[in-house]
Amino acid sequence: MKKNILVINLLLTALLTFASCSDFLDYEPQGTLSTESVSTPANAEALVTAAYAGIGNDEMIGPMTSMWVYGSVRSDDAYKGGGGVADVADINFYEQYNLTQAQQGDGFMHPYTWENFYKAISRTNFAIKTINTFSETDFPLKNTRLGELRFLRAHSHFMLKMLFNRIPYITEILSSEDILKTSNQEFTSDQLWDKIAEDFQFAIDNLPETQTQIGRASKLSASAYLAKLRLYQAYEQDDSHKVTNINKTRLQEVVTLTQTVISSGKYNLQPDFAENFLDGYDNGPESIFAIQYSINDGTALGRISTVTGLNYPHGAPQYGCCGFHQPSQNLANAFGTGADGLPKFDNFNETSIDFNTATVDPRVDHTIGIDGHPYKYNAALPFSNAWIRDAGVYGNFQSMKEQQLATCSCYKKQGPFIGTSKNIDIIRYADVLLFQAEAYIELGQQALALPLINKVRERAAASTARTKKADGTDPSKYLIKPYTAANWTQAYARKALQWERRLEFAMESPRFFDLVRWGIAEPTLNAYLAKEKTRRSYLNGARFTAGRDEYLPIPQKEINFTKGLYKQNPGF
Repeated sequence: MKKNILVINLLLTALLTFASCSDFLDYEPQGTLSTESVSTPANAEALVTAAYAGIGNDEMIGPMTSMWVYGSVRSDDAYKGGGGVADVADINFYEQYNLTQAQQGDGFMHPYTWENFYKAISRTNFAIKTINTFSETDFPLKNTRLGELRFLRAHSHFMLKMLFNRIPYITEILSSEDILKTSNQEFTSDQLWDKIAEDFQFAIDNLPETQTQIGRASKLSASAYLAKLRLYQAYEQDDSHKVTNINKTRLQEVVTLTQTVISSGKYNLQPDFAENFLDGYDNGPESIFAIQYSINDGTALGRISTVTGLNYPHGAPQYGCCGFHQPSQNLANAFGTGADGLPKFDNFNETSIDFNTATVDPRVDHTIGIDGHPYKYNAALPFSNAWIRDAGVYGNFQSMKEQQLATCSCYKKQGPFIGTSKNIDIIRYADVLLFQAEAYIELGQQALALPLINKVRERAAASTARTKKADGTDPSKYLIKPYTAANWTQAYARKALQWERRLEFAMESPRFFDLVRWGIAEPTLNAYLAKEKTRRSYLNGARFTAGRDEYLPIPQKEINFTKGLYKQNPGF
């Protein structure tokens, strides 16, 4: 059981049952708690705890934490995997961008994700409304807790905007009648970013740099998250989702906010890349903000995450289910390096990489399960192609970052499904370094980005101790070098930054959202599909449609419930 973390209890979990499609937008827990019945600071503290729990209350069909379906499978990083295209066929439709009918989506995952995030927002709004009834004399931590709650609300709104783009913005000041009149078109995209940013700014202004209880939001985590928001906002899109301008004022804000985090000295990269993906290193120096989980905490199952429970090797006897989220051949090829130890930008995907002969970035053996290579840092447990569920459809690679060994004390299996108590990081310090590097590059100050990118690469180069085989040798031919100042133009630096983000966060889900932010989703993904169709015939009908597929459709049941007040995204 984790020590000295924010304890997430289940005080409100059983209460979140809803009578109609959008009642959760103005939800007040019924039967046990009301604004009047939580009129003591102690009870209000429980509401804050419940709000933290709310942002992690997801499951396989309504993901909120890991975006592996929406951000990894929809990108060039991963195939759906599992037992063929009909196995959890919903994910196959996401992978092939086949969500052209809005009503089709009601049987899919994203309506549940929409609902889960708005449930989380309702928890925060209920807690904010309650705490605002106290004076600071009665509740000395009033502004601190309000800062945390507004951080949590901003997180949920940010995720919804990243996924759906045009969303209703819901705060505690709205009455039931107001909510029913709140359109998802009330604000422009830029205005909506600013509304979400107001919550993060409030958190910055009211939270301490560090919290006594690990896991709570802080001034620095709010600064990092606001930097992320401003970076997304900087890439201004028109109504067809085309990037029409990169706002330099926003980029300068990113530089300032990330520098606040960097200069604080409170964070650093984990010495070994592996430690970001192993139990025992949660809330370490690289974790800026994470969803907290626990096991052996006095409850029947613990507070474990099952959102990636389908993604373990199906044929491995210690797991037995279910083989989803398989790395693509394109991603595997992207880890190849040239004789200079740098990525092979222009020809990386011409042929399928041979891991027996090719030189590679060491992060490949932290990310992809490869035949004969140690699985999850266990030299006595080499990965086997026999573990793959349907190699004829999806190939022989398996995801690895999100998984834990079955012998881990963090691991629990319920029937065929698997969960762990490993935290899910929302922002890592590597993010902060690369956010700042990206801002510098787009500001035309790419020389300042060079050491930031190289710092991430240097950590990758030093992360080979845990990947060794039983005989002490490396499973791959590692060759990774820092970039040099020679020919470090803006265009080259941009390419290097985009590549670095892909390799550093491969299979962690940000890839699709990065491509959309940069305005290169359509050319990148259709080029990917053109090559993959020669490797994976099930993708023959797949095509990314610009102006539609950058965002998920608004759930049709929400449009129906609001009698057409919510407007559907273009193309659906």
